[in-house]
Order: sequence, then C-alpha cells, then structure tokens
Amino acid sequence: MMENEAGVNRNMLLAGDIGGTKTLLGLFDPVPARPRPIVVHSFATLEHPDLPSIVTAFLATPEARGAEIDRACFGVAGPVIGDRAELTNVPWAVDGLRVAKVFSIARVRLLNDLQAMAYSIPVLHADETHVLQAGEALRGGNIALIAAGTGLGEALLHNVDGRFVPSASEGGHADFSARTEREIALLRALTARYGRVDVERVISGRGLSNVHRAVHRDPCAAGIDPDDLDSPAAISGAALDRRCAGCVETLDIFVEAYGAEAGNLALRSVATGGVFVGGGIAPKILPALDRGSFVAAFRAKTPLEPLLGAIPVKVILNPEAGLLGAAVFSASL
Repeated sequence: MMENEAGVNRNMLLAGDIGGTKTLLGLFDPVPARPRPIVVHSFATLEHPDLPSIVTAFLATPEARGAEIDRACFGVAGPVIGDRAELTNVPWAVDGLRVAKVFSIARVRLLNDLQAMAYSIPVLHADETHVLQAGEALRGGNIALIAAGTGLGEALLHNVDGRFVPSASEGGHADFSARTEREIALLRALTARYGRVDVERVISGRGLSNVHRAVHRDPCAAGIDPDDLDSPAAISGAALDRRCAGCVETLDIFVEAYGAEAGNLALRSVATGGVFVGGGIAPKILPALDRGSFVAAFRAKTPLEPLLGAIPVKVILNPEAGLLGAAVFSASL
C-alpha cells in the first residue's frame, strides 16, 4: 500500500492506454475531478504477449511495487464488447475479468481507447491544447474527438443535461470518401492494393505511408522506404523541412483528408461544443495544421459551412490524454 505526503494509507487507481505501438500504464491518486499521476511507465506493446504480462512488469518497477489497487480502467485500441476486446492492430484479446482475477482488483473496466481519451477532455487545462479554429463553444453542445496515430480513432461526447457522456465509435473503419481529383487518384491506387479502403488507410501513421506510395512515382528524394516502420515520422519530417516535393504533397493530402474527416465527424455529432484532435501525429505536424488547409477542408461542407466555421477546433498536446481519461473513468467506478 502506498502513502500520501501525510503518511495516510490510500488505495490507488490503475489506468492504462493500450495502443498499437506503445502502452502506457500509471498509478493515480483518486483526487476529485482530475486524478493525480503517481508513477507512469511506457512499454512497447508488441514486446509483450498480453496485457497481464505488461501489468506484471509495471507492478514490478520500484515505484509501483507494493501498490494496493482497488479500481482499474484500460483504454484499448479496438471495439469493446462486454468485458472483452479484440485489438485492431495488435494480435491480442483483452479480458477485463481475467485482469481483475490475476491481480485481485475489485473493479476493472475496459473502454475503447478513444472513449477513454474523451473522458480527459473536460479536465484538460488550456495549455494542454492548441487552437486551430477559435470558434465559440455553445452551452449544451456535443463534443467530437478524432485521433490519428497507429490507427484512426473517433469518439463522441454527448451533452446530457450539462454532463458530457463519452461514447465509443469505430468510425475510423468507415469508408474513405474522396473529395478531390488527387484523392480520387489515391482511392484508385489504394483500392487496387487493398480492395476496400477505410478512412484509416489514409489518416493514420500507416496512412501516411500509403499516401507516400501513391504519390511517389519516382524514388523519394529523402530516401524514405514507406515499408519501414519509422516511415510515417520520416515522411512528415521530410515534408516539414521541404526536403522532398513528393513528401510535401503526401503531407498536404494527409492534412486535407484529416480536416475533411474531422468535419464529417462534427456534422454527424453536431459538435457545437467543439472538436478535439488527439493522437500522436497532430502535435508533431502543427506547422502543417496551422497553414489553413486542415480548417478549410473541415469547413467545406456546403450548405453547413457557417455551422462548421463557428465550432472550436483544438489539438490535444498532452501525450498522456488517453491515460488520464482512463484514470478519470476509473475514479468514477
């Protein structure tokens, strides 16, 4: 059992954000509104066979050893049905009841990772976001969340009598809708490669690699192989530094498609309370997002351009927003 500064024993919250690339686990002090992190560690997801093995490794660290945990919540990158989830981009099944039994935790819940992140939005500080469009949030309005990383996630925060209730979505696997001639050409190329093209094939880390393949008919001037695991970061870096015209075009297509899909989500949810852009990619490409094409594509939804032009659009800068959201939900159990 861990102790606070006054030496009073307390139970901890265990929170997790299980992604396709990395997993964050943390112990939190269940203080009101926004639980306080005590210790957080990052793990390479695919270096472990399942979630219990990562939790075991986490609880064996000196900072977490001996912690007494009575509640836990894990955000997982995939649809959650009951207490189980099949992860979309990881060859795992996660069973909440099994985790509860193995670690003797009284209450364990699984949430879709974007639903978990959505729980963080009401408690984010102003300096944890970057404004792309100021807009004006309407009292009583819903909020939408979209996040590109290893995959693409979407979630809604329904405003119910002044309280935000996050709900999960698998909108990232809906069909990609091409809007321009170059997006139509991209869709043809991806259809030939994959058959069906969902939004995640374009708007995600893997999506950047897919767009790079379609754009580059000649060898990449930056020497990037889109099949390399680190190619998404290399592509965006080469584009921001303007070292390769094809990479610049790749990022331009990506940013416009991202803005357009964020606008689609805003329409589907009537997100007059705001749209938040999470995930690992957006904070790394802020200069590209700030150039205006993201917001222009977000707004370009005739006849509802005035509605979309009034919606606040913000990038989440806190890299642990998903973990924080899981902790917020865990505190409510």
